[in-house]
Amino acid sequence: MTPVATYAGRRVALFGLGGSGLATAEALAAGGALVECWDDADAQRERARAKGLPVVDLAEADWRGVEALVLTPGAPLTHPEPHWTVARANAVGAPVIGDIELFCRERRARAPGAPFIAITGTNGKSTTTALIAHLLRSFGREVALGGNIGVPILALPPPAATRVHVIECSSFQIDLAPSIDASVGLLLNLAPDHIDRHGSMQGYAAVKERLVAQARRAVLGADDEMTREIASRLRAAGRDVAEITASGASIETGVAAEGSDLYRVAAGQRVKIASIDGISSLRGRHNAQNACAAVAALGALAERDDLQAALGSFPGLPHRMEDVGRLGRVLFINDSKATNADAAEKALAAFPSDIYWILGGKPKEGGVAPLAPYFSRVARAYLIGAASEDFAATLDGKVATNAAERWRRP
Repeated sequence: MTPVATYAGRRVALFGLGGSGLATAEALAAGGALVECWDDADAQRERARAKGLPVVDLAEADWRGVEALVLTPGAPLTHPEPHWTVARANAVGAPVIGDIELFCRERRARAPGAPFIAITGTNGKSTTTALIAHLLRSFGREVALGGNIGVPILALPPPAATRVHVIECSSFQIDLAPSIDASVGLLLNLAPDHIDRHGSMQGYAAVKERLVAQARRAVLGADDEMTREIASRLRAAGRDVAEITASGASIETGVAAEGSDLYRVAAGQRVKIASIDGISSLRGRHNAQNACAAVAALGALAERDDLQAALGSFPGLPHRMEDVGRLGRVLFINDSKATNADAAEKALAAFPSDIYWILGGKPKEGGVAPLAPYFSRVARAYLIGAASEDFAATLDGKVATNAAERWRRP
């Protein structure tokens, strides 16, 4: 745990007692804050009470004297309309923040030079986060891995000069972290997502940009227009910027993938440093970009002779291009974390033909229409979930389909 001493003796309201909310409430209490926590769910409130945390109905509370509202990332800050607690906080001038912001404030107070690598992007951030942590551990570094990838940031050990925090950040978390100031900030890519929570693609991109704009060193993807524009702005402002590409984009400084080979780029010169050929956990061009990002985040550490061995031992993550079995010549891949067309494209692009594709769930903006260039690779599509009818209409006449109302494990 990282006790949050920066709010010691001060009154803090906290809404949302899920995994990260409960960990945040405990960290605030451990640091001496006068925390008052609430959740709409009875079960979550009981969990907090069982841990000895003060549970207060914030709808009935007097907010005068509240010095901060710590809001769960699951509650809207601005769109489609602010959560009711936000209006209460605004009325008393209390900042609305999240657990990432509390960590950043604690880091500045406790160990301002402590290594802190923060990763965001529409797609690939979990794999990149896990790969960075894996490489650092392979090189003998102590790593605290968490954030949006799993363990709440305040449930991790405190920042320290000898410990590297490697933290995945969602746009919701960054929105609640106005002073986020990582040692290295990574923005992998941008594609339409979470527009309902940020109002527009521009609003979504602006939130993501904050993570790299305030970092000591920024690593940005060069494979989409919006991240290239952000990189140009930061470079023009005199910031330390490295770019990554797996598509052949022109970069001056950073890491580039040509096929499976990774090259360090400096002053336009390329030097091969590693290869991901044959590493099943890093299959596909999107994982080449992830590998470039991880290597770029390491800075001088990526010059080590054991980089290739460390990449080769990466086990990958569940549900992300995960090899789950073989039956004869058939390879089964679980890529269920691909929840939008841009993410699904990466998996379809990794296999040239004979794909049997299970897809569905909740519809996202644009559906699967952007994936039309890959339909010829799909032998049959199996449709599930709320989006089945929309997807069936898009695939009609292009891909053979089967619809299933329910899929169950045998």
